[in-house]
Amino acid sequence: MIKIKNLFGCAVVGLSLLLGGCSDDEKGTGIGNMTLDAPKVSDVTYKSATVSATINEPSATVIKRGVCYSTEAEPTVENSIAEKQGAASTISETLTGLAENTTYYVRAFVVAYENEPIYSEETSFVTPAATLDEQLADYVAPAYEDDYTAFAGWEQRDRWNLANVHDPSVVKAEDGYYYMYQTDASYGNAHEAGGHFHCRRSLDLVNWEYLGGTMQEIPAWVKEKLNEYRAEMGLEPIESPVYGCWAPVVRKVRDGLYRMYYSIVVDNYIKTGAPNNEENFDNSWTERAFIGLMETSDPASNVWEDKGMVICSSSDKAMDGWTRPSLGNWDAYFYFNAIDPTYIIDGGRHWLVYGSWHSGIAEIEIDPETGLPKNKLGNPWGISNWTTGTYGQLVARRGTSRWQGSEGPEVVYNPETGYYYMFLAYGSLAVEYNTRVLRSQSVNGPWVDINGADAANGIEAQPVVTHPYKFDNSNGWVGISHCAVFDDGDGNWFYSSQARFPEDVPGVNASNAVMMGHVRSIRWTEDGWPVVMPERYGAVPQVPIKEGELVGDWEMIQMDGNHVGQQFGSAIMTLSADHKITQGTWKGGTWSYDATNQVLTANGVKLYLQREVDWEAFPRSTTIVFAGYHNSNGTWRTDWGKKVE
Repeated sequence: MIKIKNLFGCAVVGLSLLLGGCSDDEKGTGIGNMTLDAPKVSDVTYKSATVSATINEPSATVIKRGVCYSTEAEPTVENSIAEKQGAASTISETLTGLAENTTYYVRAFVVAYENEPIYSEETSFVTPAATLDEQLADYVAPAYEDDYTAFAGWEQRDRWNLANVHDPSVVKAEDGYYYMYQTDASYGNAHEAGGHFHCRRSLDLVNWEYLGGTMQEIPAWVKEKLNEYRAEMGLEPIESPVYGCWAPVVRKVRDGLYRMYYSIVVDNYIKTGAPNNEENFDNSWTERAFIGLMETSDPASNVWEDKGMVICSSSDKAMDGWTRPSLGNWDAYFYFNAIDPTYIIDGGRHWLVYGSWHSGIAEIEIDPETGLPKNKLGNPWGISNWTTGTYGQLVARRGTSRWQGSEGPEVVYNPETGYYYMFLAYGSLAVEYNTRVLRSQSVNGPWVDINGADAANGIEAQPVVTHPYKFDNSNGWVGISHCAVFDDGDGNWFYSSQARFPEDVPGVNASNAVMMGHVRSIRWTEDGWPVVMPERYGAVPQVPIKEGELVGDWEMIQMDGNHVGQQFGSAIMTLSADHKITQGTWKGGTWSYDATNQVLTANGVKLYLQREVDWEAFPRSTTIVFAGYHNSNGTWRTDWGKKVE
């Protein structure tokens, strides 16, 4: 709706020419016999409007005429203007680039030779909110480069956006920003110039501002606690420990309080304290890792106060049981590895879930007031009771060995489904890194996979949530896991992780070291399992998808957990207008569409749709994507696809 009103009866303007007062019929202000009518506004859209006015008896001395406008009253030519040369009697200008749902004030103006502008009475109008269709028509896809090697250096960090992201944790703060924190890792180790646990922020999850390190120096307590344990074990202190700063998790505890649990790994051998490399191997395992705590009241400040040690790696062996016969032996000394924390608040109780590769994932209760363990920790060796021990309860593991090939738990609760979810990273980082998911009706478990198997017993969890993949016209991505899962407060859920280029991408030096942060949308199946979209989130307006848009060719990728160590490629699936599948793995099947829930059922498999960016297109554009799961002869497969024609 257009709202127009006249606000002023007359304007007083100083001129070196003879000034005229308001005209008798109050059409506007004048100079001599020249007057300006109040402007009329028409054709208002969410981003434009046409403004017209009449100059009565224009003077030959007029050299400019036009419209000035602003979101503040009484605009002048010092504000935004649309103008034309000459002394014609009409003014008609289309204002563009306006903001939606905004009040604008406009005045017509003329400028006479060697004189100040004179103005008409003021008129205002309100732009409407843009419709989804209008937003989609005007949408521009993100243009930042995935190959950021040309600007990977520290001095160009203002260009990084999501470049150099590894093991992200994301929290939405009170100021409306999403803050992302990460492992210390970057292409060419550029991050080393700026501290640890680096931060960036975004309002839209697409454009990210780099803020720098949250910790400038390793806290003194790490070395002190390390050598305190070593002294008790009868070992010499390590004077210059080699540190790794890994995988923080950040949560809002309440208004004005945010907690970061971070991992610091000591990469020295236990026996001699020598740095960890093959030449220094001394028939011992490497030293323990620590999880510490920092707090802040304002993430925008990027100033955090360290609160010290929370927990460290612990062993069920004796304190001198750290011998390792050879580098090929994987009978690890530590049972729970104190890295990769995640933190969840369940009502009034707080829980830290952590662990990586060594034996499984542990859960420990946290004191809500201090952020530290609720129960006092004992010595981190000789622990035998893992169901009640102070170092945590075993809640999930991959198999029953002491070297698991799983890490990076992320635990969240979805009130819409009524389940807690635990996302886990499987496999080594370089290629096959992939994500699995478990769920539970209690934060304490049991945590089961889609087959109902209890992960505490040691299982190969199903289904695969993300996996290395490759659409056509691209090199694809590998190493997609160790995720952050979060929502926007309005029921929209997101998955964020790093992803890497494959090895030996032509023209990219050390391509597998290129780490780009990815953010993807999550939808939830009717059975309450999360499906992650195959293309990255680009804030595409979610115009309802019509059935006719589904007809044509799709690139489809089918993934499963039985073929890790590879990129799954795509094949064409064609949907015909008569609801048949005429090409692809499901050729001969049929399809139908639930427009209300935006679910495509193809060959009996429910595929959850969303509008996203086609990141492989040049230039990038919008498309429709799907994700779903189906059981094929006892094997759960993950179905990804995007519309290409």
